[in-house]
Amino acid sequence: MLIHIIIIAIIILLFLIVFTYFNTYNKFQDYIIKINEVENKINDALNNKYDIILKLNNNIKEKIKTKKNLVDDLSELKKDEIDDFKLDEILTEAMDKVNFVKENYSSLDDDKEVDELLIQIEDTDESLRACKKYYNETITSYNELFNKFPYNIVSKILKYEKKEEFKNNKNENKKEMEII
Repeated sequence: MLIHIIIIAIIILLFLIVFTYFNTYNKFQDYIIKINEVENKINDALNNKYDIILKLNNNIKEKIKTKKNLVDDLSELKKDEIDDFKLDEILTEAMDKVNFVKENYSSLDDDKEVDELLIQIEDTDESLRACKKYYNETITSYNELFNKFPYNIVSKILKYEKKEEFKNNKNENKKEMEII
């Protein structure tokens, strides 16, 4: 009789361990799915912003009659394998340069094409801010799992790693830019 009780206790214990493992695994998978979905949205928004900045760059160059690029050669970015964090940083710097030029050329103040492109960028930036906020909140919750039992054990078994948050890339120290 004692052996039956021990066997039943071992079976129940094994069942609880397996149940806990799969429950924990599913929790990680929920976060990974959410993170992947928002990463795709961020990537789409960044690619959209990239395209608009290229149009804006070409439009402004034509209006102020210069051959010099307002922004660094963004067309090379598509060839490079850079992550969304770096792309976001580069595009923010590019927009700072575009805004600087716009402020220094009064002929661009009433240009409807430039204004329309700037509105598109602002809409894209608004979408990006919302996506990055959701991404950071999700990443924070995901990363917190690594400090909790039994998630810390399962994360080591599955070799999951913590993920990096998006940084707020408002330029506090704006560099002086050369007028084109």
